[in-house]
Amino acid sequence: MSEEKKQVPLRLSAKLYAELCKWAEDEFRSVNGQIEYLLTECVKKRKNSNNEKEEK
Repeated sequence: MSEEKKQVPLRLSAKLYAELCKWAEDEFRSVNGQIEYLLTECVKKRKNSNNEKEEK
């Protein structure tokens, strides 16, 4: 079963977009793919951070 994707309008400054574009190119991703990758990594880190706080 494929995961359904949600479309979200996103406004970025030209400077931030240019940085993301370069970064995505360096990692052989589309800009959209790079944004999704970065957001996924941030969510994982946040979940791990919250789990560590709960264990203390």
